[in-house]
Amino acid sequence: MHLNIEFKARSSRNKELQQLLADHNPRFAGEDHQKDTYFNVPHGRMKLREGNIEHALIHYQRSNIAGAKQSDVILYQHQPDAALKALLTAALGIKVVVEKRRRIYFVDNVKIHFDEVAGLGQFLEVEAIDADGSIGAEKLQEQCRYFATLFGVADSDYLAQSYSDMLLQQPPGAEK
Repeated sequence: MHLNIEFKARSSRNKELQQLLADHNPRFAGEDHQKDTYFNVPHGRMKLREGNIEHALIHYQRSNIAGAKQSDVILYQHQPDAALKALLTAALGIKVVVEKRRRIYFVDNVKIHFDEVAGLGQFLEVEAIDADGSIGAEKLQEQCRYFATLFGVADSDYLAQSYSDMLLQQPPGAEK
C-alpha cells in the first residue's frame, strides 16, 4: 500500500496549465485513453484501469472532501487480460464505467493529469505519491499546495467526488 495526497479540480485551461508546467521540466509519460471499470465492493472503491499506458487493478479509500486529501491505495499492475475483467464482473458486478483521455506528467514523485472525461468535461488532477514511506503526508500536502498555487486553482474549482460518483449522480442521458 502507498500513500497519496491528491486533489482533483475542474479546469477549462488544460492547454495553458500544461505550458505553465513546462517550466518545471516535467517528464511526459504520454496520452492515455483510459477505461476505468468500477466494481461493487463493500469498502472503498475498486476499479480496473484499461489503457494504452496504464493497466492496473486499484483499490483505494478516500474521503469525499474538496481540496487535497489522503488516499490509501493498493495497486496491482498487470498485463492486459480480458479474463481478469470477466472474473471481476462475474464476482462483483459493474457499478459504473469512466472513459477519459489523460495526459500524464511527472515532476519527481508528483503525478499530474490533464483529463478530458466523457460526459463530464475537463479536469486537472495532482497526486503527490509516497510509494515507500520515505516522504510523509506533510511534504505531500506541501507539494499539492504548491501545484494548486502554480495552476491558480480556486477553492470553488476543487472536487470532492470521484469521476465515478459524478457519473452516477447524473440523470440518465445527461451530458455536460
